Amino acid sequence: MLNPAGPSAHAVARLWWGMFGFSALVLLAVVALWLYAMWRKPKPLTDIEARRFSQRWIVGGGLVLPIVSITVLLIFGIPMGYRMLPLPLTGQTPLRIDVTGHQWWWEIRYPDAGIVLKNELHLPAGVPVDIHVTSSDVIHSFWVPRLAGKLDMIPGRTNILRLQADAPGHFRGQCAEFCGTGHAHMVLAVEAHTQKDFEAWLEAHQHE
Repeated sequence: MLNPAGPSAHAVARLWWGMFGFSALVLLAVVALWLYAMWRKPKPLTDIEARRFSQRWIVGGGLVLPIVSITVLLIFGIPMGYRMLPLPLTGQTPLRIDVTGHQWWWEIRYPDAGIVLKNELHLPAGVPVDIHVTSSDVIHSFWVPRLAGKLDMIPGRTNILRLQADAPGHFRGQCAEFCGTGHAHMVLAVEAHTQKDFEAWLEAHQHE
C-alpha cells in the first residue's frame, strides 16, 4: 500500500502518511510532556490553584485535543475516501467485473464477455474498472493494496469498488477479513494489460 500504482491507492497512501505524521507529532508531544513532568521542579500550589490547573488539563487534553485531532483527520480523510467511490464518469462507462468470495477462493466473472475465472483478475491499465463484490458464504474483504483500498464482501449484498492501474503490471490481491482456516491462502493474482492486449485477451477467452 506504500507503493501505490493507481489513483485510489495514491489517495490511500497519502492518507496513511498523513495519519502517520500526525500520530508521530502527538507521540513527540506526549513524550515531551512526560519528560517535563518528570524533571520539572513544581512550585507549591493552593487547593484552588491546583483545581484550576487540573481543570485546564482535563479540558485541553480531554476535550480540545481529541476534537481538534478528529476534525483534522476528517478534513484530510473524507476527500481521500471520496476519490475511491465509483462515481459517474462523463462520457465513459467503466468495465464491470463481478467478484464473488468463497472459502477460500475468488470467482471472477466478466458479465459482458461471459468469461469466468478462478483466482485471477485481468483488467486494462489506465482506465477505471468497477469491481462488484459479494460473498457466497462468510464475510470476505477484497483488497489489492497497490491499486485501491479494501472493501468488505457481504453475503446477499453487492458493494462496488473502483480500480485503476496506472500502467500494465502484476499485482497481488488478498482477502483482508479473517474468513476461516484457509484465509491466509486466499490470494488473487491481478494482471493489468495495455488496452490492446486486454482486448486481445478478451477475444481469446471468449472462444474457450
